[in-house]
Amino acid sequence: QVQLVESGGGLVQAGGSLRLSCAASGRTFNALTMAWFRQSPGKEREFVAAINWSGGTTYADSLMGRFTISRDNAKNTVYLQMNSLKPEDTATYYCAARDQPVQTMRAHGYNYWGQGTQVTVSS
Repeated sequence: QVQLVESGGGLVQAGGSLRLSCAASGRTFNALTMAWFRQSPGKEREFVAAINWSGGTTYADSLMGRFTISRDNAKNTVYLQMNSLKPEDTATYYCAARDQPVQTMRAHGYNYWGQGTQVTVSS
């Protein structure tokens, strides 16, 4: 089993930045592909970004350029740097992990999920 714990969410003004962290435990971290998803009330869970063990990344087209995913295998942690935040970025952000070595944008492709961290962007 893999346990994922997100942190770093909060309230920020439009144009501001936040960095989310997700600490993983329970499995060899560098064997996991990690991802971030987000979900707003009444909407489906949306892919944000993913990163494989060697640092290869995939982004949602609409977010590329503002969001950056990275990982520190020594700290068993994946990060999501979010810049130029907009009110429409308001959502609960979830960290996810899968045992496969390549990324997928599909939520059902991930075996493990964190509890989520709330990000609220005020206008």
